[in-house]
Amino acid sequence: MLKLKSYELRKKYLDFFKSKNHAIIQSASLMPENDPTVLFTTAGMHPLVPYLTGQKHPLGKRLADVQKCVRTGDIEEVGDATHCTFFEMLGNWSLGDYFKEEAISWSKEFLTEVLEIPLDKIAVSVFAGDSDCPKDTLSASIWEKQGIKKENIYYLPKKNNWWGPAGQTGPCGPDTEIFIDTGKGKCCKDCSPACDCGKFVEIWNNVFMEYFKEADGSFSMLKQKNVDTGMGLERTVCILNGYSSVYETDLFAPVIALLCKLSDTEYGKDESRDRAVRIIADHIRTAVFLLGDEKGITPSNTDQGYVLRRLIRRAIRFCRQLNLESGTIEKIALLYIDIYKDTYKELSDNKDKIISELNTEESKFESALQQGIKELEKVLSFSKDGVLNGKTAFRLYDTFGFPLEMTEEICREKGFKVDREGYKKAEKEHQEKSKAGSEQKFKGGLIDHQKETTNLHTATHLMLASIRKLLGDDIFQKGSNITAERLRFDFNFPRPLTAEEISEIENEVNKAIKDNVEITCEEMSVAEAKKKGALGVFESKYGEKVKVYTIGKYSKEICGGPHAARTGELGRFKIIKEQSSSAGVRRIKAVLITEENK
Repeated sequence: MLKLKSYELRKKYLDFFKSKNHAIIQSASLMPENDPTVLFTTAGMHPLVPYLTGQKHPLGKRLADVQKCVRTGDIEEVGDATHCTFFEMLGNWSLGDYFKEEAISWSKEFLTEVLEIPLDKIAVSVFAGDSDCPKDTLSASIWEKQGIKKENIYYLPKKNNWWGPAGQTGPCGPDTEIFIDTGKGKCCKDCSPACDCGKFVEIWNNVFMEYFKEADGSFSMLKQKNVDTGMGLERTVCILNGYSSVYETDLFAPVIALLCKLSDTEYGKDESRDRAVRIIADHIRTAVFLLGDEKGITPSNTDQGYVLRRLIRRAIRFCRQLNLESGTIEKIALLYIDIYKDTYKELSDNKDKIISELNTEESKFESALQQGIKELEKVLSFSKDGVLNGKTAFRLYDTFGFPLEMTEEICREKGFKVDREGYKKAEKEHQEKSKAGSEQKFKGGLIDHQKETTNLHTATHLMLASIRKLLGDDIFQKGSNITAERLRFDFNFPRPLTAEEISEIENEVNKAIKDNVEITCEEMSVAEAKKKGALGVFESKYGEKVKVYTIGKYSKEICGGPHAARTGELGRFKIIKEQSSSAGVRRIKAVLITEENK
């Protein structure tokens, strides 16, 4: 196997698929655009959903990229050898172009000829079939044709080899997963890539979207068949170099070394301290990318900002465990900005903001800790049995960020014990509620293209144009979230809007709606779009060609869609709330009132 650094793997992957006539697209923001169902971009396919469901991509039917991703569903598991909250996903895509034959043959070619992985080290799994859809014998036969021995091809059920749909309905299909056989003996006679025994390590996944799941649960064939692949950058670098953990790769090693030096820790000697080091390294890396993103967020008590705050504060808590002084997270952040500066320029561009927000949050957390200590001492003063109940201990963690170990340490100093079982019960109840809420948020699917959402998306363009006309051309979008019920839009501005300004924005939008102008779309290069005066803040994510939507004399923006055909379809525009989103950023929530929803 070829031993590669992360930047070498990125380059080899993109160069390979460029040679297969794929257009290379930039990573999208970590904050999904106009998608209320998830907090962050969780996979490479996420920003491409409109094109996987039939919309034409400006750069064609073959695409490849390295997508920034954040997944926070298993924060508590971070600290082991493999889990990361931020990661990069290498992906190649066919939007109704090539299918199984090419995708599988190119996977084999890249792995064996570019990465120099011996063919006999590769095992694959394919869909075993069920009452919904047949066994994927075609993928298996293609793998055989590529030289994979029959005994290294495993048929596995839907839970192992099926993707989607993202919501209750939508595109879905079987996948074929590719594994490296580590050479360990089989754990049992039924040992397969479905086992967690460590014999098989997943390196790549090819999803074949060929079905559509209907509302009644049945499956029909898709008109446009797609290929969606995913290869985790960190995991692949780890496998190629024979590391036992992603934290040994070049993306983490300098940070681990710095943390060990600052905490006088020898990595690999004490698992508890190693875990603390890994948690700090992971969480600060994710925080740096969220703060430095093109739609960068800031810590808050809701949605993405809440997750960001939790990551930073959890990292600070583990810094305290290692007796690291205040300011350590700034040093780590600066090191990450340096590690990624050539790949993700936005981190360097937003360095001052990243450092400022981290330092502010550290200061706020120190204050919260002091409040928590006062709360704990007050509760203990009323305790009669010398035991702090578990529910209170968990509240100290959830509200003030007190880890259980810190609570126990303070209690021990005062002659008290902590009800650990009660703590675990309260923690489990909290996790189940959080999981249920997360699943409900995701339930609707990834991108909603119903009429109400489309109209609100169109109204967002008109609203931004109206805000810029009223407040100045230095106003830009800082984020948006659209459901079928309302739009939410963030923009840079230092103060609350007056009632008169809100009314003027509404009037300007409603004037455009009353004019019932046509909405047109043209494809052109970014340079041409700029020349024509199109607005596009996040230009780095666009390729050589972009879609420019023009709404009469009112708005001209680079955008992926979807949009109404004419403004007269929208109804009456009404701003229902204007508030602060974060420092220097305002948030507007608005609705469209139609005859149907009066």
